[in-house]
Formats: sequence, structure tokens, C-alpha cells
Amino acid sequence: MVRLRRLKFLKLSLNKFRGEIPSWFGFLEQLQVLNLQRNSFTGFIPPSLSNASRLETLVISDNLLEGNIPEEIGNLHNLKLLSIQYNMLTGSIPFTIFNISSIQVIAFTNNSLSGNLPNGLCNGLPILKKLYLSGNKLHGHMPTSLSNCSQLQILSLFENDFDGPIHSEIGRLSNLQILYLGSNHFTGIYVLSF
Repeated sequence: MVRLRRLKFLKLSLNKFRGEIPSWFGFLEQLQVLNLQRNSFTGFIPPSLSNASRLETLVISDNLLEGNIPEEIGNLHNLKLLSIQYNMLTGSIPFTIFNISSIQVIAFTNNSLSGNLPNGLCNGLPILKKLYLSGNKLHGHMPTSLSNCSQLQILSLFENDFDGPIHSEIGRLSNLQILYLGSNHFTGIYVLSF
């Protein structure tokens, strides 16, 4: 399959593949969509996936992946959808991902990701519409820069360890339709005004 240099769309979801994700997927230079959802892939996410620089959709949810999210994923400058939900990933979310200006959906639900969200979270995400981070071990305060994600429609931070106040800047997200903040450690009294 590595010889399929013109391949643009590869969907292998809903199978019973096992073992590690092949590193040579990154050498499919024309690849725009890679969907490996609902298999039994194990091991780490290969950093070589970042070599598939035309990727617009990368879905590797519902597998058994471990380790960190590679910083190199942030080099996929054409990415619109990144879904790595329902795995066993650990470590912090690489800041490089928050600089993919083309991205519209980031979905990391139900892993074991930890660390703080960066203060400049939305400074490089002008068209982000959906941010799914529920079911992890993220902590710290909610970044005030979330208000810079002006196109955001869904914000899901449910079931983490966030604390501190819910900032009033959230009320500036005029396109927001769904907001999940339950099962955290937020404090203070605040009534959101949209």
C-alpha cells in the first residue's frame, strides 16, 4: 500500500486491525483523509504521520493507543479535523496543535491527558468550531483566550480537574451552542450572560 502515491482517501474504520499504526502512512504524500476509528491499534501514534502534509482529516479514535500525542502533529497545517478520542493517551496536549489555523474540530475525549491548557489557546485557532476535551485529567484555570475562538459552537471540558472561576469572557462566544463544564472544581458564583 505504501506504493499508492496518489491515494487521497483511506478509511479502515470498524475493523479488527491490531498492532501498531504503520509508520509508512506518513509517506502517502497525497493523503487527505485517514480514518482508523474503532480498531484495536496499540502502541504510540507515529510521529511520521506528520509527513502526510496534505492531511485534512485524521481520525484514530476508539483504539488502544498509549503514550503522548506527538508534537509533530502540529505540522499538519491543512488539518481540519483531528479526532483521537477514546484511547489511553497520557501527557499534555502539544502547544503546536493550537497553532493549526485551518483546524475546525479537535476531539480528545476520554483519554488520560494531563497538564494545563495554554493561556494562548485560541490565539491561533480562528475557525475552531468544536473542542472536545472531556474525560481527561486536565487541570488549572480555564484560559481567558477561549473568547478568541469566535467561531466556537461546542466547548466540552466535562469531567476534568479544572479549577478557579468561569471567566466572563465565555459570554463573548456568540456562536456557542453547547457548553459542558460539569464534574470539575470550578469556584465562585457567576451567571453567564450571552
